[in-house]
Amino acid sequence: MKALFLENIHPTAVEVLEGRGYDVDLRSGALSESELIDSLDGVSLLGIRSNTTVTARVLESAPDLLAIGCFCIGTNQVDLTAASARGVGVFNAPYSNTRSVVELVIGEIIALARRLPEKTLRMHDGVWDKSARGSHEVRGRTLGIVGYGNIGTQLSTLAEAMGMRVVFFDTADRPAHGNARRMRSLDELLEISDVVTLHVDGRPGNAGFFGAREFALMKPRAMFINASRGMVVDNESLRDHLVSGHIAGAALDVFPVEPKVQGDTFESVLRGLDNVILTPHIGGSTQEAQAEIGWFVAGKLTGFALEGSTALSVNLPAVVTPALNEGHRLGFLHHNVPGVLAGFNALFAADGDNVVGQQLSTRDALGYVVTDASAPLSGHAMEELFASEHCLWARTW
Repeated sequence: MKALFLENIHPTAVEVLEGRGYDVDLRSGALSESELIDSLDGVSLLGIRSNTTVTARVLESAPDLLAIGCFCIGTNQVDLTAASARGVGVFNAPYSNTRSVVELVIGEIIALARRLPEKTLRMHDGVWDKSARGSHEVRGRTLGIVGYGNIGTQLSTLAEAMGMRVVFFDTADRPAHGNARRMRSLDELLEISDVVTLHVDGRPGNAGFFGAREFALMKPRAMFINASRGMVVDNESLRDHLVSGHIAGAALDVFPVEPKVQGDTFESVLRGLDNVILTPHIGGSTQEAQAEIGWFVAGKLTGFALEGSTALSVNLPAVVTPALNEGHRLGFLHHNVPGVLAGFNALFAADGDNVVGQQLSTRDALGYVVTDASAPLSGHAMEELFASEHCLWARTW
């Protein structure tokens, strides 16, 4: 069993897969589409981070591929529609690096408020600038959180503990934590926030989400942070508002175009500006977060490949399978049409198979049933199942 891991995935993930019998090819960088296609021969599990794109063409060229693990939060680098159509499971780590991202944002809020980027730069240039001009405490300031999911809510709690007032806006109906207040609109949040921080996802509809109009609505001398996705912000407009002085400072960890390889040149219109913190997409790059992500995603990959579990898959129907200590298991991914399960069970009943457990889940156009039996299921029934027009795949364990 072969696995390919790219982009310096944490060794914990390698240990998990090797412990389950996999031969892991671990590589440090991302691969282009053609390089990825050339590398997937015989590979059943693929591990990537944010810089490797898995297109429909890649998926079509990888008949052995069972699952993709995104060792990060986002999955927009994978063509999920194409993966679902081929029955390839996709898994990610929606919670594992939450604390690391939140701590980075907290640090950036304080650094921007105290104007630390320009202070340290002047010290390195030999200039002693002991001035309180433009430097503020964060206590009593209003933090506006745009996107109140796992990261936004934990940030809300820590910011409030530091004495900040917290307001938030989210299109989903999410409960407020602590004394945080929900804003009825993004415009309302922008008008009162001393710091605006973005924590939205990478869905295509969020491209260009924050631009000239939104920066113009921000409170004069407010600060701006983006630790979500690079494509959601118009950085040209941000630069204009920083240069004009309307925005007092900014911190960005993500960018519309990011270097693919360690050490490559980074280009941005925000380079060289005072009180701007630029970091190379390191929000989740702590040893603690990477180890947790490695363990979590690797566990989901092996659970799917070796036990049929689709728990927390982002694209397949969710079935949480119990441990298979004895007996036999069949996983059947099929088109979600009426009568498939009834026909499925009729096949095995006719051949006298003893089914001891069964779980079914559906998601959009797909259905997934996991069946446990006390003895191997009949060969005739299995042949009929594989030949079904509704079958994407059937696997036994």
